[in-house]
Amino acid sequence: MSHVPHLNPHPASQSVHCLGGWVGERAGTASAIVIPNRKDRMMLSEGDTLPDVTLTGADGTPIALSDYRGKPLVVYFYPKADTPGCTTEAIDFTGLIDEFGRLGIPVIAISQDKVAKLNRFAEKHGLAVTLASDGDGSVCGAFGTWVEKSLYGRKYMGIARATFLADATGKIVRAWPSVKVKGHAADVLEAAKALG
Repeated sequence: MSHVPHLNPHPASQSVHCLGGWVGERAGTASAIVIPNRKDRMMLSEGDTLPDVTLTGADGTPIALSDYRGKPLVVYFYPKADTPGCTTEAIDFTGLIDEFGRLGIPVIAISQDKVAKLNRFAEKHGLAVTLASDGDGSVCGAFGTWVEKSLYGRKYMGIARATFLADATGKIVRAWPSVKVKGHAADVLEAAKALG
């Protein structure tokens, strides 16, 4: 891991570019994250191969994407657990999880939330998708989902709401780089059915 410089504890939120990565301080917390700078590279897309990365599941166990080779896989990124859009998306995928299961396609939902928060999120909403934490931001960096965003004219770095459908070889056959939540889970299911 790269050296993390001292961050000023006074601003509510800040981020600086350092050593080829973004070092950010989440609003209201003192935890720093280091994420490779993806501004010079594009988000993964159709034809790319899923990176060989490992996350931490809501139950604390490691989740290696390479363990899913041999079967199709849905991986989706969302900004923050238990917020309205992210909750709706997780509930929508959960509502279709049996259909994904019949196709033999696991669904992994990734955010940078801590494991304990993911566990509470899953229990509170009865979620059946596999929630995974990218605590150090390396997975977002590998997928290119750590992007510059803008809200009320203020630019900041954050997780893009994006989804990737990979075939059994790990090749991405469909990518949704800028997801609108309504109807998205059903769209992904239709694309998954087309894998045959």
